[in-house]
Amino acid sequence: MDSPVNGAILGTANLILDYPDLTRQSIALHAKQSEAVLDPENFSPGFLLPEVDDAFREFASVAKAEWKAIGEYKGHRLTLLDLMGNPGTNTTKTFPSLLIVARAVAHIRETGDRLTLLTPTSANKGVALRDAVWRAISSGLVEPEQLRVVTIAPRSCRHKLRASPLARDPELLRLNPLLLYSGENPEGVKAVGRAFAASYAGRLRKERDVTLWYSLDLVNYLVADTSRAFFEHAVSPTDESGAPRWHVHSVSSAFGLLGYHAGREVLENAGLARPETRPGSLLVQHLGTPDMVLNLLHGDSSPSLLPEYSWDPESGLHRQSGNDPHFPLTTFHPRENLEPTFYTSRPATSPSMNGIIDRYGGDGIVVSLAEVLDRYPFLRAWLDVASVPLPADFRKLREWSTAMALTGALNAIDRGLVPAGREMVIHGSGTYTDDHFDPFDAHSAKTIESAEDVADILLERT
Repeated sequence: MDSPVNGAILGTANLILDYPDLTRQSIALHAKQSEAVLDPENFSPGFLLPEVDDAFREFASVAKAEWKAIGEYKGHRLTLLDLMGNPGTNTTKTFPSLLIVARAVAHIRETGDRLTLLTPTSANKGVALRDAVWRAISSGLVEPEQLRVVTIAPRSCRHKLRASPLARDPELLRLNPLLLYSGENPEGVKAVGRAFAASYAGRLRKERDVTLWYSLDLVNYLVADTSRAFFEHAVSPTDESGAPRWHVHSVSSAFGLLGYHAGREVLENAGLARPETRPGSLLVQHLGTPDMVLNLLHGDSSPSLLPEYSWDPESGLHRQSGNDPHFPLTTFHPRENLEPTFYTSRPATSPSMNGIIDRYGGDGIVVSLAEVLDRYPFLRAWLDVASVPLPADFRKLREWSTAMALTGALNAIDRGLVPAGREMVIHGSGTYTDDHFDPFDAHSAKTIESAEDVADILLERT
């Protein structure tokens, strides 16, 4: 194992404030793809942003990113794109959530509407939206009655939910309820959210004078994540770096990587970067939902396409019967759920990501908990130099995304999936432990099973 370097910070930026011209170009290019544009029944506040004044700067001050050198491994330079700088989230969901809430603020100021954001979430997206709404309230951009957020999270992810200021204040919790979905399939939160928006948005408007924004639209996230490419271009432009580069990301639907490539499109259209220097992409997934990797390799996400595993009595692990380098060689269970944040099956984004990898290069790899733990002491050393400490006791780790991404990069290099000399940029999309937050009191959440349950709560409490 090569040694990490000193973790030098090679660049910093605020991804909301620092690239206004490129962000406007991104909005002009990509906002037309919004579901609300394609289907007027889906409300959207548009893409206007508030004036950048002291209050807005305070609101957006946590949108920090850092570009960090973390070492070399078998001839590959490793760089961390640290997107975890907001202590209220410790994940990359900060950036789109701040942009979503900023758009809501602009709409409220222009129209006088009262908005309620509704989002299904596995945890991180909801935590980030709640943090962004609180920041809008605490910085004076809106009043609590003007902007609210309702999140629907699977019961299986409740250990990742936070006791933010929206939960500690009884009145703010009343206005901003967190709902726990009791169904067996975590992805059911999306169906419940869509069903509620379709059936009850009009009634909410008529009876409570509240406009519902069902915010789970790819463009809402894609536009914010284009700033990753703008940041890279500012601190380490690919046209000048010499060595070709791959970006590595733990993914469920690959919103972050799609946003990065959308940002590259903006740069290339503006003549600031050349398509032939656009980096490749390495998708990292787990055995619970390996759908994007399966689709990339086979054009289909059927679990039947996974390699076969057999139990090894000598090690107690399940071993892959074949030798497919894209999948774990060993695992505690052939369909283990390593990180419940990644719960999306058959994501509609697979064809887009497949096309990007086909054109610009890249691959996909699935990692197991056994593989992450095997490398865990080394992961701690690599990330510690980048000031992203992993706990000595891995049982305290509540978000595995960054550890998964780094493991996937090292495995891909070891197994010959990465061409020689490629720099590997690890998207640090999330890391936090028990010590980073106070857990949400489950007794303060409302349990729901259906859109009708959501209606009973919101129409009674709004």
